[in-house]
Amino acid sequence: MKPTFVTGASGFLGWHVARLLTERGHRVRALCREQSVLRELDVERAQGDLRDRASLDRALEGCGLVFHVAADYRLWSKDPRVLYASNVEGTRNVIEAAAAAKADRIVYTSTVGCIGFPKGGEGTEETPVSLRDMAGHYKRSKWLAEQVALEKARQGVPVVIVNPTAPVGDHDWKPTPTGKVIVDFLRGKLPAYIDTGLNFVDASDTALGHLLAAERGRIGERYILGGQNLTMEQLFHRLARLSGKRAPSTKIPYAVAYAAGLISTGWANLTGVEPVAPLEGVKMARKKMFASHRKAQQELGFDPGPVDGALRKAIDWFRAEVYC
Repeated sequence: MKPTFVTGASGFLGWHVARLLTERGHRVRALCREQSVLRELDVERAQGDLRDRASLDRALEGCGLVFHVAADYRLWSKDPRVLYASNVEGTRNVIEAAAAAKADRIVYTSTVGCIGFPKGGEGTEETPVSLRDMAGHYKRSKWLAEQVALEKARQGVPVVIVNPTAPVGDHDWKPTPTGKVIVDFLRGKLPAYIDTGLNFVDASDTALGHLLAAERGRIGERYILGGQNLTMEQLFHRLARLSGKRAPSTKIPYAVAYAAGLISTGWANLTGVEPVAPLEGVKMARKKMFASHRKAQQELGFDPGPVDGALRKAIDWFRAEVYC
């Protein structure tokens, strides 16, 4: 059996993809930088870097399936060029190296942030969107990376794109921005909330969606891997019920949040210390990022479970690992 190649296995979603692959009998080869730590995974380690094409050529030799899950997922960076180097050029490098290695199928992990969101409705893979709609460097870099993947698919490279919404669950090491919301809630550091919303999905279900995309996805197509749409108020009430903590009851106007983001991010740019309220995150919160996973359900058989189970796993894991 050819090895299955995974990028991002030291992170949250990539870890879930790699674990599921090993559970299903795949021989996984995980791309890792020298300092990367692979926890609780029985995989082959291939040293390399998304920005180093030669290292990817070596790492991908002989691989059949490729899952490019890795991304620089930050809502603030003192040097935004780093995000574009990893997310855009890194994606180009992985796909071109996989094509040169004659990989059978490449699944590229984009983000729901790259789809359009109609006011008062749910975004789909067909909702019109452009680079101008992308708020901040993270979303812009991922949108540009998705364009690379689409271009390669049009050229005949066997690329399928998945657009996860907001995965939650266990083993969110860093944690991700979504995981940090849960940690801050458990620590009692969220006294108020903005009137916004996201689509939340179990990270384990998202990992399964990746495998389904490899098996059943159409080349050049995008598939939203989502679960349940919740406002932030609804999310906090669910977290309160599951954790025994109190939900914040104060809703702050967007203008106040924007001002806080300006101050927090301005100070971060001066000091280099990560902002408490990244302006990029505040801008993203201006509209509810509600989405539909109907296409993935119909074409891939993607059937995510209730989000409460994922929130419970996240709470239990963060507590067990003493994040809160």
